[in-house]
Amino acid sequence: MTEGAEGFRAATGDEHPSGLDQNAEDRAAAVRQAMDGLWQIRRVMNPAAGRPVAGPAEWERRQPLRAVALALEAAGIPASALGPDGRRAAAGYRVSHVDGVVRVEWLGPPGSKAVYEQHEQLQRCARALEDLGWQVLEYRGARRHRWLEVEPPP
Repeated sequence: MTEGAEGFRAATGDEHPSGLDQNAEDRAAAVRQAMDGLWQIRRVMNPAAGRPVAGPAEWERRQPLRAVALALEAAGIPASALGPDGRRAAAGYRVSHVDGVVRVEWLGPPGSKAVYEQHEQLQRCARALEDLGWQVLEYRGARRHRWLEVEPPP
């Protein structure tokens, strides 16, 4: 999504490419600024004992979808996108809420080979999230579809 009245929105993978109305350089700067803000929130809100930036802060726990999407975008992992017809137009991650849990999938348009990249790319997503203190489990469902479930630690 775009910056505007609601502020910065990290890409979830359900946006249209034009929905991120910034050129790549401006978008990268906005993502860096948002991540810097997240680090500051962690320093201020997490307990001083131990490693205050090692785990999700209360803001991230209350808005895990936004926090996970920001972490993935900041790690340089591409988000999927929707075309004007509402179908997948680009391969990448998609972050959503499913049954109260944040789910990360690797999706792409038909013929994009995204299905063959799922495991490797989801492992890349998992590493980026685990580095930020999130708990990540990979699942495999029907037709070998894989996804991650992401939660803050207890």
